[in-house]
Amino acid sequence: QVQLVESGGGLVQPGGSLRLSCAASGMIFSVTGMGWYRQALGKQRELVATITSGGSPNYVDSVKGRFTISRDNTKNTVYLQMNSLKPEDTAVYYCNQIPAWKGYWGQGTQVTVSS
Repeated sequence: QVQLVESGGGLVQPGGSLRLSCAASGMIFSVTGMGWYRQALGKQRELVATITSGGSPNYVDSVKGRFTISRDNTKNTVYLQMNSLKPEDTAVYYCNQIPAWKGYWGQGTQVTVSS
């Protein structure tokens, strides 16, 4: 059974930083592409960052230059370093494999950016 556990969210001021973690189990992590998604209130879930099994990242334009996705295959963990946070980054953040599978969504972690 695949389990994905997100952590690291919280309340931060605009311009602040957070580092999210996603611990994966039940999959062969080292050969699986991973992504970070977010869902803001009243909006659809959107893909914000991906990383291939080989470590190549991609980002949606709205976060490029501010967010960094990385992975540690020895720990079966994918990270999202978020800098220069803006109020519009407020959302619940989720990780999943690429392509996402509906049954794999975890609890997510809430990120709130507000002064």
